Amino acid sequence: MSDLVAFAGGRLFDGHDWHEDAALLVEFGHVSAIVPNAEVPANAARVALGDGLIVPGFVDLQVNGGGGVLFNNQPDLAGIRTICAAHAQFGTTALLPTLITDTVPVNVAAIAAGTAAAAAHVPGFLGLHLEGPHLSLARKGTHDPALIRPMDDSDVARLVAAAQALPNLLCTVAAETVTPTQIAALVEAGAVVSIGHSDAGAASVAAAFAAGASMVTHLFNAMSQLGNREPGVVGAALADDRVFAGLIADGIHVHPLSIDIARRAKVAGPGRLFLVTDAMSQTGTDLTELTLNGRTITRAGGALRLADGTLAGADLDMIDAVTFMHRTIGLPLEEVLRMAALYPAQAMGIERTYGHLRPAALASFVHLSETLDVRSTWINGEQVWEA
Repeated sequence: MSDLVAFAGGRLFDGHDWHEDAALLVEFGHVSAIVPNAEVPANAARVALGDGLIVPGFVDLQVNGGGGVLFNNQPDLAGIRTICAAHAQFGTTALLPTLITDTVPVNVAAIAAGTAAAAAHVPGFLGLHLEGPHLSLARKGTHDPALIRPMDDSDVARLVAAAQALPNLLCTVAAETVTPTQIAALVEAGAVVSIGHSDAGAASVAAAFAAGASMVTHLFNAMSQLGNREPGVVGAALADDRVFAGLIADGIHVHPLSIDIARRAKVAGPGRLFLVTDAMSQTGTDLTELTLNGRTITRAGGALRLADGTLAGADLDMIDAVTFMHRTIGLPLEEVLRMAALYPAQAMGIERTYGHLRPAALASFVHLSETLDVRSTWINGEQVWEA
């Protein structure tokens, strides 16, 4: 096949605008141009995808597992490969395998696995998300309270080294258990810091933002809420236009009215509301039970729960989150597609090559039907999944 490939089929969304009767030109895994079909160069190999939509591949910054693998239970290269492959069938072309609160040895193994995945160029691997263990016991959610602890100097050193070794590192911490000085050290090393599983007041959260934290993890869930006298993490996040916020859009974790309020608060930017799945090992399988830190999680009614009813991740994939935001919340499809691709890329500071299909971007895209079914998924110009 020619080094230059023209992909055509239906309408094309480049992450900013729609194009009709156009082809996506790809060269050496990157987008070179979008041109009218009549102007496709003669030397380009043509791939006709048929009708439907060509849209930027989804970017998921919180993926605990997939394909039967939970990253905590299998923090190795094979586990990362399985997780990335499982989510590709739902349109995700870049993701952060996410390690939930665990022991130091498991954290070390996860970082080593991430380094190996980067070296192996695993399709879909973007970096790591370490969610904990430096969280609030009061807002622990499904995290094992016996493993939650403050951050110390050795943790900072390990995370600084990880940020320098990995292509991308996202760290979720609580504003009351990690100091602004520690946050600043992580950000200076290249990590993105997110506030989550935190019961802190708005003043403490604002101090964390001032130190460089630029995101909140699964907005509304496992954090202090917006109150009349104490705005909490939610209020601090919604009031700061610089701060991005991840959202689990499954109709279970967050009420549609709360989603609409958050969307209105974050519409100005540059910090935006973006979609995450918070998926566990069940994604892409028919599993009904899974295990985390020795505790059983049951899959039923569209949710994952511990025995006491606590939500434990989400039974969600990215195309379902897109569909929910478009059909149930009522947002225009182009804005929802940005929430699934462009905005998370911006949150990580990687929007030059991820989250859109303009020139210089990686040619990672999804071919959807008009009814938003995933027909095929492509990473760096190579097909990785087909319905």
